[in-house]
Amino acid sequence: MIINTTEIQAINSFYKWESLKEVYGTIWIFFPIFILIVGITVGVLVIVWLEREISAGIQQRIGPEYAGPLGILQALADGTKLLFKENLVPSRGDTRLFSMGPSIAVIAILLSYSVIPFGYHLVLADLSIGVFLWIAISSIAPIGLLMSGYGSNNKYSFLGGLRAAAQSISYEIPLTLCVLSISLLSNSLSTVDIVEAQSKYGFWGWNLWRQPIGFIVFIISSLAECERLPFDLPEAEEELVAGYQTEYSGIKFGLFYVASYLNLLASSLFVTVLYLGGWDLSIPDILISEFFEMNRMDGVFGTTIGIFITLAKTFLFLFIPIATRWTLPRLRMDQLLNLGWKFLLPISLGNLLLTTSSQLFSL
Repeated sequence: MIINTTEIQAINSFYKWESLKEVYGTIWIFFPIFILIVGITVGVLVIVWLEREISAGIQQRIGPEYAGPLGILQALADGTKLLFKENLVPSRGDTRLFSMGPSIAVIAILLSYSVIPFGYHLVLADLSIGVFLWIAISSIAPIGLLMSGYGSNNKYSFLGGLRAAAQSISYEIPLTLCVLSISLLSNSLSTVDIVEAQSKYGFWGWNLWRQPIGFIVFIISSLAECERLPFDLPEAEEELVAGYQTEYSGIKFGLFYVASYLNLLASSLFVTVLYLGGWDLSIPDILISEFFEMNRMDGVFGTTIGIFITLAKTFLFLFIPIATRWTLPRLRMDQLLNLGWKFLLPISLGNLLLTTSSQLFSL
C-alpha cells in the first residue's frame, strides 16, 4: 500500500491540530484559576489600603498618601520591600517546618475561594458540599501556624502556635453549626444553591433576617478565625512579642499578613453568600425592578453586574472588622476560650435546634 506525500502531510497537519487543541484545552483549564488569583490579589491590596484609610479616619490622622494616587500603592510598596529583605532561619530550629508553615497557611486559604460564587453560576467549583469543603480546608491553616511556632525553636512562637490551634478549634465548632443551620434552611450545602434559595423571596428572604442569631455568632466566630482584634491572641505583641511570626523575616513574614487578609476577604465573601443574598439584589419599593433582574442574566453584562453586587456587599461588610480593630480591647486567653465554649457553642446549638424544629414543623 503506497501513501502519497499529500496524504502524509494531511495526517501530520491533523495530528498537529489535535495536539494544539490539547494545549489550548489545558491552558483554558488554568485560565479561570489565574483570573481568580489575580482578582484575589487585587482585592487584598484594596483591603490593606481601606484598612489604613479607615484606621487613619478613626484615629484622626493622615493615612498613606505618597505611594501612588491617594496612597493606593502603599501595600504594593511594602510587599516589594519585604521581598528584598534577608530571609533569616533560626540556627537551632526545624528548617522544614519553619519554611512550610507560611506556605500551608496561604495555600489552605486560597483553596477555599474555589467554592465562592461571584455571580450567577460564576464559581470555580460548584460542589454539593461547598460550604463544608470551605470549613474543612480552612481548618488546615492553623496547622501551618503551629508548625511555624514549633519550627522556630522559640517559646514565644510556640505559645503563639498553640494559641492559634486552641482558638481555631474553639470557634470552628460554632461557625460550623451556623453554616449547618443555613444549609438546613436552603436544603443544600452548595454555595450557589444557598444564594438561589435566598433570591426566591427577594430582599426579605436573605438569611440575615431568617437567622439573626446565627449571623451574629458567625461574625464573632469568623473574626476569631481570622485572628482579628479583639481575638489576635496568637500574635499579641504585649505578651508574645509577635507570636508564631517572631522569628520570621522577608517574604515569609509577609506571607503571614497575606494569609490574614486572604482569610478576612474569604470570610466576608462567605458572609455575603450565606447571609446577604450573594449576587442577588432585590430591594423592595423600587420602581425599576427590571434593573435588579439583570444580575440573573447570562452574558458579559449580567455577569459584571453580579460580580459588582457581590463585591459591593463584601467591602461594605468589611467595615465592621476594620472598625472593630480600633474599637474593642484585646481579650485575655481565658476570656476568649470562655466566650467560645460557654457562650457561642450553646447559642449556636440552640439556633440549630430552633432551625431544625421549624423545618420539621413546616413539612
